[in-house]
Amino acid sequence: MSKKKSRGTRRRKESSHSPSMESLKSFVRAQGLKYLNMPNITSVGIGHKIKGGVKLDKIAVSFTVGKKAKPEALEALGTQSIPTSFLIEGVEVPTDVIEREYAPSFKVLPEAGKDLRKQRLDPIVPGGSVGHPTVTAGTIGCVVYDRQDGTPCILSNWHVLQGPSGKIGDVIVQPGPFDDNRVESNAAAVLVRSHLGPAGDCAIARIEGRGYETKPLDLDLAPTRLGEPELRDKVIKSGRTTSVTHGVVSRIHVTTKLDYESTVGEVQVGGFEIEPDLANLPGDDEVSKGGDSGSVWVFKTPQGKASDIIAGLHFAGEGTNDPHEHALACYSSSVFEKLDITLKQPIYQTAILAASGASDRRGFDPKFLKTPVPLPTLSAQQKKDVFTLQGSEVIPYTHFSLTISKAKKFAFWVGWNIDGGQLKKYGRTNLDFGYDPRVPEEYQTGNDLYENNRLDRGHIARRADLVWGPPKEAQQANLDSFYFTNITPQMDTFNQGQRGGLWGRLEDAIYEDALVDRLRVSVFGGPIFLESDPVYRGSRIPREFWKVLTYVDEPSQELRTSAFLLTQKLSGLEALELPEFQVYQVSLRELEERSNLDFGTLKKADHFRQHVEKTARAARRRPETLEERSPLRRVDDIQW
Repeated sequence: MSKKKSRGTRRRKESSHSPSMESLKSFVRAQGLKYLNMPNITSVGIGHKIKGGVKLDKIAVSFTVGKKAKPEALEALGTQSIPTSFLIEGVEVPTDVIEREYAPSFKVLPEAGKDLRKQRLDPIVPGGSVGHPTVTAGTIGCVVYDRQDGTPCILSNWHVLQGPSGKIGDVIVQPGPFDDNRVESNAAAVLVRSHLGPAGDCAIARIEGRGYETKPLDLDLAPTRLGEPELRDKVIKSGRTTSVTHGVVSRIHVTTKLDYESTVGEVQVGGFEIEPDLANLPGDDEVSKGGDSGSVWVFKTPQGKASDIIAGLHFAGEGTNDPHEHALACYSSSVFEKLDITLKQPIYQTAILAASGASDRRGFDPKFLKTPVPLPTLSAQQKKDVFTLQGSEVIPYTHFSLTISKAKKFAFWVGWNIDGGQLKKYGRTNLDFGYDPRVPEEYQTGNDLYENNRLDRGHIARRADLVWGPPKEAQQANLDSFYFTNITPQMDTFNQGQRGGLWGRLEDAIYEDALVDRLRVSVFGGPIFLESDPVYRGSRIPREFWKVLTYVDEPSQELRTSAFLLTQKLSGLEALELPEFQVYQVSLRELEERSNLDFGTLKKADHFRQHVEKTARAARRRPETLEERSPLRRVDDIQW
């Protein structure tokens, strides 16, 4: 995992005198584990040879023992001597014997305090207290996502979330019982899967009834990637008891024999060892204490900051009588594979819809404003092409609805409600585009269209417009916005313009330039399907898009609506090398002609048509056609 040039030079020197790390690892797995059957041996792994308390650059097969003894005393301990070296790939590799014991980090806890890590958290935050009702307390390591259904979960240890008395399906409490014994009111999750064995001491619990944050307490970044630790890598963790502590990887590919007591007894657990970072020692020299179990160790950057890369899952520290400070962690890759989890939420999974009550989504609300806003209706020809869900052509999501063209594989229209007074600032980290499982994939356009070209996956309903309301509702709206049903192919210049240009500012412009009743706006938008649209990878790429914004004018309490057309060209198009987009304000009748949609009574609220006709009468000429009209250059050009 190291990225320092000096360390790379050192490792090249070692490799000329040592077998490959993969060969050492294979040897430990095949031969070294036999020694764990001896009562006095507590672990076997790979580390640097220690002589006179000083670490040498020489790699060794390192053993830890509960107590060092002279050869004549070994029989009384029920064990035998460890060879001074092993022959691996024709090279004599020395052994090292260290006096050291381990214990799972949940056994001994200090008195409960009043700090944030030990309190009830909503949203849940990594680094806080958690546990099974029959366990004392451990640490929320990080928020992960179940690959099987996409639901967010707490990652921690088996001995924190399950323990000898627990079972799958049990309620998990936050904080852990040691920190707050009111377990009946602290339910936060449900135990989903667990493992105790060679792959690690690990478990996940599905978050229920609480929100969640992904950035651990007192660390700068949320984990987004997994890494493989190497000797001397620097790591850092956020634990329930010791808060933020710094460590250095001292042994790797370690298999440890731990006594989990009760009905479980001794178990062999795989992982790596961490010792304190002498340059960042805590006040009490403790790199971990009881209650830190379940926290994640992340790699440090060259600048000494926490990175977004997980090294491992903390599960044990030194035994009660062991004077040497150290900790053990499971390999992150083993844990994630065993538990079938990911750091990136797969939003396209069917169970997300079920778990979040998606079947009860109300979608676009026509009564969101004081005056009802009707949905657009399709033409007779469009109705022959529309996908229906349970008999309805309108598919609901959180804060928006849409209709899908089966032939085009894009939405005819998307309608969404914006509550400007409740907007949230949730990010898009770890969110990805995916298929809506309620709609056959054959009627959706997926990632294949967007690979290795200038096409972007563009939202029709802006993600930022949808993320409002209570935390759980806003988070679901954030997720919903990434379904392919809400996406159209847009040139990269379109998306850049959407972020910084007039088209992307239309919704914001209403709040800047109009007095909007209760800060509520209803919006419709979508592509215009033309036979002249270019075909690319089997899809017709729309070259025109439209948007209709509707609100109640606060002074007059009248319903007002404004329509806009974004186009790259008002005539011919021959290739994907498209000219610059231009934005026009249009009347709803003009938009109906181009889109073949019917906006019904909403046309009565269209003040722009009245403005165009009034201007034409004053100039004693016919109203300008769209082709004759000048495009909008700035927000001030809009007639609200």
